[in-house]
Amino acid sequence: MKKLLRFASAALCGAFLLTAAACAGGDSDETYSVYAPDGAPALALTYAISEEDEDFAYHVVDSSTIQTYVTGETPQADFCILPVNLASKLLGNGSAYRMLGTVTHGNLYFLTVNGEALTSDNLSSLVGKTVGVVQLANVPGLTLQAVLNDYEIAYSVVGNDGALRDDAVNLKALDASAVTPAGGCDYYLCPEPAASTKTAKTSLVFAGDLQELYGEGGYPQAVIVAKSSLVGTDACDRMISYMQGSADYLASAKADTVVSLLGGKRTEGLTPSFTAENLTAEVIANCSVSFVKSADCKAEVNAFLEKLMTVKADAASAVSDEFYYLG
Repeated sequence: MKKLLRFASAALCGAFLLTAAACAGGDSDETYSVYAPDGAPALALTYAISEEDEDFAYHVVDSSTIQTYVTGETPQADFCILPVNLASKLLGNGSAYRMLGTVTHGNLYFLTVNGEALTSDNLSSLVGKTVGVVQLANVPGLTLQAVLNDYEIAYSVVGNDGALRDDAVNLKALDASAVTPAGGCDYYLCPEPAASTKTAKTSLVFAGDLQELYGEGGYPQAVIVAKSSLVGTDACDRMISYMQGSADYLASAKADTVVSLLGGKRTEGLTPSFTAENLTAEVIANCSVSFVKSADCKAEVNAFLEKLMTVKADAASAVSDEFYYLG
């Protein structure tokens, strides 16, 4: 009887140890939520979605709501892609979320009917001209203003009176629907995929690349963050590996495959940014999707945030060193 009891006790102990080991291994029984705003940032998820890893649940949501998934007492997102300036303002102390890296690097292009293509050598030719800017008050417009500051080119935001200056670049806020040959501007700054759609259907042509003017590699547009509790886990490592594969995947992926992958994860009823009609290989390339780990882009992100705050004090916030996951 004593031998039987000792055997049973050993068996139970072994079962307990196996269970504990399985729990220590940790990630396999969890499902991790991943959120991204519809549009260029969501393209960074396509490779991850294509891998069909059942440990992750992907959600492509309205860009105007993305902050709701990383705020509150119990934020929904385990991983989230969002604009870098928004991440800095909401999550910059690194307590709730930490930045894994940048995932997109700008999708803004100049369009014109008769103007010359803009380069670093002739950007000053914009002085006295009017540039219509889609989302002038947000990151697109703020980034343009930061670039003009870098080139020491004066600019002025056109007010309600419509008055223009001869000694500055006149920046005019407008909606994408107003980007037309008859819109009254010498140039337009427009994001993809709208930029390619405009050039395909009107006499507007591409006339410059804001990313190129900002600097080699573009500017840090969107980043991916993870809950601090997940940093260093297997789930976090897998997500990083999926982000690292996104650029190569998109370089060869068919546009209709990308549309289908995102469509399957998009909030029901949300009008898609990318469709079979407007998504091409060129548009995908123009969205500048590539992953750069925090360790390799920390200085660049800090510099970009500082430039945004120079243009508009509350456009971003300085972040702590703890915000960056450097593993």
